[in-house]
Amino acid sequence: MKQCTHADALPHPEPAPLDETCPECLRDGTHPVQLRLCLTCGHVGCCDSSPGRHATTHYKESGHPIMRTFEPGEDWRWCFEDHVLV
Repeated sequence: MKQCTHADALPHPEPAPLDETCPECLRDGTHPVQLRLCLTCGHVGCCDSSPGRHATTHYKESGHPIMRTFEPGEDWRWCFEDHVLV
């Protein structure tokens, strides 16, 4: 079973969210379906079901590998680099 090789490098505590919603969606006038929080820098981006897929775009531009859900009642993390739940 494949494991994430990046989790040990995450900052502790995790970064505070830089926004309450996806700033790129606000800029573009679109609505995020669900939000994701970058665990390296605190960027908030929309999920891949959203029109902009801004969380994935943030990963591709920044190289920050792990995000977590930013939805109430959810508690999971995803490593873009290793393609696994963390």
